[in-house]
Amino acid sequence: MSKNHKISFGKRLFDVIFSSVALLIFSPIMLITYVAIKVESRGPALFRQKRVGSGYKIFVLYKFRTMYENSEMQLPKLTEMNAYLKSLKDEGESVTLDECADCKAKGGPCSPLLHIDGVEICENHYLRLKRGQVLRKVFFKAKNDPRITKVGRFLRQYHLDEIPQFINVLKGDMSVVGNRPLPMYEAEYLTIDEWSYRFLAPAGITGLWQIRASEIHRPEERIALDNQYALTRGFWTDFKILAKTIITFFRFQKVSY
Repeated sequence: MSKNHKISFGKRLFDVIFSSVALLIFSPIMLITYVAIKVESRGPALFRQKRVGSGYKIFVLYKFRTMYENSEMQLPKLTEMNAYLKSLKDEGESVTLDECADCKAKGGPCSPLLHIDGVEICENHYLRLKRGQVLRKVFFKAKNDPRITKVGRFLRQYHLDEIPQFINVLKGDMSVVGNRPLPMYEAEYLTIDEWSYRFLAPAGITGLWQIRASEIHRPEERIALDNQYALTRGFWTDFKILAKTIITFFRFQKVSY
């Protein structure tokens, strides 16, 4: 039996035990949450969505519903609220050839020159910038999202909406610690090598990005942390992430998921 297989078996065993205990402890809270959601707004209490996990495996993720019904259809109308798009505008989109590090190192164009909107830019640098803009347009984060219900806002603040995901862990779709499984419309943009490393790791309820969310302001940084976990994951990494998650939870501090 290989070392990697032993680690995989140990991680799976821990996931099953931890999730079983968590569901048992949180079962009264789950019942109260279910009732609160049904009383406040129409629709099912449990939210189901197809997500992409390890190795681009597609599965149905479970969460408590925190938004009004059909909220995803309103997303195109809320683009101006997207924090990632705002950061793109704040940084400005005008670029020049001098901004390409490869061109600077080479002392000239590192790839064919393009002329876009009166700006001269090398093709390599333009494609890198274009990929960065795609990330900002794909990921959505808003401070006061009007689609979230009052109960949903409370659930998100203390991450109680995440509890049903322990069912996903028991089913083997996810792990307790890993990279967040992405909705299919986000995952389809992350297929090139520099972004796809994140899918080598298991999908998880918590991970590197979650415990450092307050430090992350750019989608590229989020993907970089996912890639970092995928390439450096192990027992002690998982232990540190889980310990910090638990400490933060019991202090009732906000951690963005």
